[in-house]
Amino acid sequence: MNAPRRRSTLPSTGAAARGAPAAGGDASGASMRLSRRMSELGLASRREADEWIERGWVRVDGAVAVLGQKVLPGQDIVVEKRARDEQARRLTVLLHKPVGYVSGQAEDGYLPAAVLVTPETQWRGSAGTPPRRLQRRDLDGLAPAGRLDIDSTGLLVLTQDGRIARQLIGEDSAVEKEYLVRVRHLRPGRLPEAELARLNHGLALDGRALKPARVSWQNADQLRFILREGRKRQIRRMCEAVGLEVLALKRVRIGRVVLGELPVGRWRALAPGERFA
Repeated sequence: MNAPRRRSTLPSTGAAARGAPAAGGDASGASMRLSRRMSELGLASRREADEWIERGWVRVDGAVAVLGQKVLPGQDIVVEKRARDEQARRLTVLLHKPVGYVSGQAEDGYLPAAVLVTPETQWRGSAGTPPRRLQRRDLDGLAPAGRLDIDSTGLLVLTQDGRIARQLIGEDSAVEKEYLVRVRHLRPGRLPEAELARLNHGLALDGRALKPARVSWQNADQLRFILREGRKRQIRRMCEAVGLEVLALKRVRIGRVVLGELPVGRWRALAPGERFA
């Protein structure tokens, strides 16, 4: 059944929205919850999808969907334009987090990094590009899409967009995160090549093997780490396992988005067309 003109099929065509099961989906054709299917297709987060379904903004094979509905992989999912318009207004912030702030909720007397997202700390950019004008409602629901330790600095993403959160911290996320890490070797001499090789592949944390990483020397006391996962204090614990002490840690890239010239304690909005992957 063709969708009415006032509606928008997502992704760009109905065929794309009803394609083969996404990675992790059930290729056997078994049904799944509509919100989960929409999340797998990249249309919305599960929570966002449920909100749209409750508002009557989603149709399946031409019929208005209901909360809790199950669908088959080949069914046509259509989302109203107003849902996409609302989604486009959701803010994603790139913050250069200083040392001394926690990524999430306040803890042990330390403030969350989100308190730095104010009109006064918005960065115009080196070229003086006019920033998105910050409204009070823009700050509602901003949540960190990943962690950055209290004693680390660098790029931290806060977002209202569940699709971005899933892309960066979902179980199946493969987005690279790049770090510059200043270290000191606690044993005599330099770090042996065999130990550097273990940093790249061969370590485990909490009894679970780490995914392969790319770790290399940048200069005499600084390593570059490129990871595809984010265990708690992962880099510090990896370094400790091979006899290195971390003196400073800075995240400089998440996927295709780089920290660049963004000053410490300042933020900018993710630009239209800017993508992590």
